Amino acid sequence: MTDERAASAAVEQAFTEHWGRLLALLTGQLRSLEIAEESLADAFERAVRHWAADGVPDRPEAWLLTTARHRGVDQLRREKTLARKLPLLVVDTEPAGATGTAYTADLADLGADAGEGEIPDERLRLLFTCCHPALALPARVALTLRMVGGLTTAEIARGFLVSEPTMAARITRAKKKIAAAAIPYRVPRGADLPERLGGVLAVLYLVFTEGHAASSGETLVRRGLCAEAIRLTRVVAALLPAEPDPVALLALMVLQHSRRDARTDEDGRLVVLPDQDRSRWHRAEIDEGVALVERAASYGRMSAYLLQAAIAAEHAGAAEAADTDWPAIARLYELLERLTGGSPVVRLNRAVAVAETAGADAGLALLDGLDDRLGDYQPLLVTRADFLRRTGEHEAARRAYDRARELAGNDAERDFLGRKLADLDEQSAGPPPK
Repeated sequence: MTDERAASAAVEQAFTEHWGRLLALLTGQLRSLEIAEESLADAFERAVRHWAADGVPDRPEAWLLTTARHRGVDQLRREKTLARKLPLLVVDTEPAGATGTAYTADLADLGADAGEGEIPDERLRLLFTCCHPALALPARVALTLRMVGGLTTAEIARGFLVSEPTMAARITRAKKKIAAAAIPYRVPRGADLPERLGGVLAVLYLVFTEGHAASSGETLVRRGLCAEAIRLTRVVAALLPAEPDPVALLALMVLQHSRRDARTDEDGRLVVLPDQDRSRWHRAEIDEGVALVERAASYGRMSAYLLQAAIAAEHAGAAEAADTDWPAIARLYELLERLTGGSPVVRLNRAVAVAETAGADAGLALLDGLDDRLGDYQPLLVTRADFLRRTGEHEAARRAYDRARELAGNDAERDFLGRKLADLDEQSAGPPPK
């Protein structure tokens, strides 16, 4: 007998680790993205009840796959025959073991300890299917984050700075577009690959970003999401060896992920970059990331991913926070802002670097006008609060910190901002009277 809390935790862990892979396998088996998604969601719902009563199975992912497959096959049988139903996805060839209920997918590839490159072909098929050029780029990214990355609609909405209902409608329209266009469920070949690359990389980076700084939950870092995004990016880079962007994105991910152990303390509290114990950074990964930056630069093509990777390499190369070459980082952000057509998020990051070189007032000046473009964007509020604190405008800083804490979906960030407010109160109080 397992209590409901333990069962719910096991279901949540299984969702985080296995949703995308299970959905990819089911889609290849059932030949319908819609039925596969419905069946898998139903399996997760059943898991909450059954695992609480019967205990968590030794291989949760196998239990979920079997349960979802049976549910999907039953639905197809109720509709008489698959040939009479318009599938959401068109499969070029019959997958192995697709007849009847004799499903023989190799579950070894679904284990949490799967090694590099052991990614089922079905997962890549689903990734490239969702990133078909028939879909608008924002729709490609949103749909793939949901289907492949396993992110919730709310998490995706936060990444796009839109409301949850707006994002839900966007994902629904994308699935309908796949049905109407009869988009093939396969990895594209040859010349078809590059035209889908932009959407694929955008998806992988957003999946990594959600893992690197989780938008909700108790922990700051969702390591499984980061690892999965890195593994898939390695595969894409191998598929397209003539393209520099996958290499640059891989460099960026590896460098950022190398700091994971230092980003929180032993109590799970957030530690900002200047205060991190750099001995806990993974030096082998930093070396790999720097080598990947050099490899991406050797193609001779400037890109947003390359500039971001170069910025990450600058941070990684500083043995101590005081050694950080902030002028170089500020210049790289200036180039990135131009390349991205004046991205407000890039401007925000550039302001942080400029504040380190020219002072908080210079940083504040670069934030002018960003409220109109970013609205109640939590990182903007945190950055402004920090600049205001450094310029002595404690009351304005307190208001910005308060609002940022209200918007924080992650417990670690909420705790961090609470500590910032407490520190601000101490500074405002000044020395005790004599």
